[in-house]
Amino acid sequence: MTSITPIRRALLSVSDKEGLVELGQKLAGHGVDILSTGGSAKALREAGIAVTDVSDVTNFPEIMDGRVKTLHPKIHGGLLARRNHDGDKKAMSDHDITGIDLVVVNLYPFAETVASGADYDTCIENIDIGGPAMIRASAKNHAFVTIITQPSDYKKLIDQLDEAGGTDEAFRRAMAYKAFSHTAAYDAAVHSWLAPHAGEDEAFASNFSINGKKTDSLRYGENPHQRAAAYAIGKAVPSVLHATQLQGKALSYNNLNDTDAAFQLASEFEAPTIAIIKHANPCGVATAPSLSEAWDKALSCDPVSAFGGIVAMNRPLDEATATKITEIFTEVVIAPDADEGARAIMAKKQNLRLLLTGAMADTSAGGNKFKAIAGGMLVQSVDNGQVTEDDLKIVTKIKPTEAQMADMLFAWRVAKHVKSNAIIYVKEAQTVGIGAGQMSRIDSCKIAAEKARRMANMHGQETVGTIGSVVASDAFFPFADGLLEAIEAGATAVIQPGGSMRDDEVIAAADEAGIAMVFTGMRHFNH
Repeated sequence: MTSITPIRRALLSVSDKEGLVELGQKLAGHGVDILSTGGSAKALREAGIAVTDVSDVTNFPEIMDGRVKTLHPKIHGGLLARRNHDGDKKAMSDHDITGIDLVVVNLYPFAETVASGADYDTCIENIDIGGPAMIRASAKNHAFVTIITQPSDYKKLIDQLDEAGGTDEAFRRAMAYKAFSHTAAYDAAVHSWLAPHAGEDEAFASNFSINGKKTDSLRYGENPHQRAAAYAIGKAVPSVLHATQLQGKALSYNNLNDTDAAFQLASEFEAPTIAIIKHANPCGVATAPSLSEAWDKALSCDPVSAFGGIVAMNRPLDEATATKITEIFTEVVIAPDADEGARAIMAKKQNLRLLLTGAMADTSAGGNKFKAIAGGMLVQSVDNGQVTEDDLKIVTKIKPTEAQMADMLFAWRVAKHVKSNAIIYVKEAQTVGIGAGQMSRIDSCKIAAEKARRMANMHGQETVGTIGSVVASDAFFPFADGLLEAIEAGATAVIQPGGSMRDDEVIAAADEAGIAMVFTGMRHFNH
């Protein structure tokens, strides 16, 4: 190690007391003089560790209920003094300032206080001032001062002291980087919370801050030449990022993206549902009385594309369903839980990842969605739009049957999770044809119907799955041609947003064909 800086004097002032006493004991064992404040000093003394109160150094008491205690030249001079600078050394001598070589600080639990539902004044009192000031001062002067902001780094610090009696330059730089990350995240949390109280749009303030915490370094991104990592933003919610992985290889960038898409789609439904995803698009979705039956129905939509796909469900995985899933190659299975039989079945497929979330996602919840573009990013609220039967406007002479209405609402929920232009044929709570991501809506209609024909031929069925189906379109039909293609495929009812300049022509075509059509008044573009 090079550029070793000895640790003779340390300041310990932490909100999170995890590992504090053990650290204090280790520092005392190395002959380090310890300064501290408030609860930290109390905890150290109770453990028999000698501590000097900061107020004894500053000759000024803690005031204003602890709001002011470390904001003093004798503290910040000791943190910011350059030990090789003649002017700084003279100032220290003239003003009786002693250097502080180590600072261990973590901040008031602001985010936790907000999350608890505390009132405005309580949240304000949990905005730390002295802590960030000490952290930033120490990090700036890391050539001479070691700053520690996370208990997980205590062992690394002690290892450095044990090996060299001080810290090396590389370690101090790494800790300074972490320190500025820590204060940046803290400030972002305060900024986001304060925005609506300051009259700013909470979701889209004039300055946008993202407080992300890295959960994993990924092997690569969408392609091997791209670097990637996963970050959690905001509080932990049931999701792929916060799931428990019971088995299988590490998740890749594409695995995470596709598994999130599958989990969000399965979370849309109340009855037992299976969603099979490939390249962020569903290749089969179905609801049934049991997961096992839902699997059979979802798989039959497109068993070819399902090979190597992602499977999500909204019920605990059971042994019968697990047995069927493992009959084909599957990359990831995500569920709220899994019974012992299912876990044993999955364990036989060592490379298959099994993720348990504990609960389903709240698809009605708010939040933001981010997309990087050259030079910046786009931010929008998540698409949590939902419609019920009462929201629908019947625009044709023929009214949908009760069964058609149920299937249309099912198809509409699926449409939200299919890349635009999206066309979804559904029959008896089962997708029978999906057209995704085409430049032309009519092409999506044709592709979905053609895939349904191929699946019917594969299974030796006399009738194509789209015959007698309902169809959902994520956006309006700009012309009647797309609708006519769906009618030719056998659709008998249509759900779409409406709002085209040519709605009258589209409605007239539906009436002429004798089918039912409803407008949602809402679209679901998913680019």
